[in-house]
Amino acid sequence: MASTTTKLNVNSRAAAGSRAVRRLRRSGRVPGVLYGGGGEPVGFDADARELRLALAGSGAVLDLSVDGSKPTPVVLKEAQRHPVRGETIHVDLLRVNLNEAIHAVVPVELTGVEEAPGVKEGGVLEQITRELNVEALPTAIPESIVHDVGEMQIGETIVLSAVHAPEDVTLLDDLEETVIATLSPPRLQSEVSEEIEAETEVVGEDGAPAQDADGAEGSSGKE
Repeated sequence: MASTTTKLNVNSRAAAGSRAVRRLRRSGRVPGVLYGGGGEPVGFDADARELRLALAGSGAVLDLSVDGSKPTPVVLKEAQRHPVRGETIHVDLLRVNLNEAIHAVVPVELTGVEEAPGVKEGGVLEQITRELNVEALPTAIPESIVHDVGEMQIGETIVLSAVHAPEDVTLLDDLEETVIATLSPPRLQSEVSEEIEAETEVVGEDGAPAQDADGAEGSSGKE
C-alpha cells in the first residue's frame, strides 16, 4: 500500500501555446495541472525522470512542492501518454486530505494461472476485468489487488465477490455482476474444421458454380 509519500518538486508554469509546450517536453520537462482541495488550479512542469519515479507506485501519494513552497499531499488524477513512445506527456494531480477517503482505480493481478487445473488440461483462461474502482484513504490505496486462480477448473467463472480486498479498502463495483476471469474449454480441431467447411459452402452458394466429381461444371448434354 501507499503508506509512505514521495516528495516531488515542480516549477509553476503560466499558460502557454503548443509551441512552448513542445519546447518544454524537448528539454525533459512534463507539463501538468494541480486541481482540487478548494484551491485554484495551478499549472506546473516537472522533471520527466523524477515524475516517472514518483508515480512508479499505483495510487502513490506525493508531497508536491511548487516553487519550493510547503508540500501538499496529492495523487495522480490522470496521465496522458505519447501514443507511440508511451512516455508521459501531461499529468493532472489532485490535492487530497490524508484523513478523507477518495475513489481510485486499481489494477487486478491474477496469480497461479499456470497452476490452474483447467489451464493444465488445455483450457483458455481469460481475464475479463483488469481494473477495479475502490474507495480508501489516500495512504491505503493498494498498488494492485491480487487474486489467486490456482484452483480454477474448466467452465468456472470468477466474479468480484470472490476477490478479497485489503483491509480498509472498499470495492465499489458490483460484486456479483463484475466478472474477473473465465476458464473456457479448449476448442477441438473438429470444431475448427466444421467452421472452415461451413464457410466454404457459403462461398459456393454465393455464386461459385457447382462441380461434379470430376471437377467439371454440370453437363450440357453434349458429348
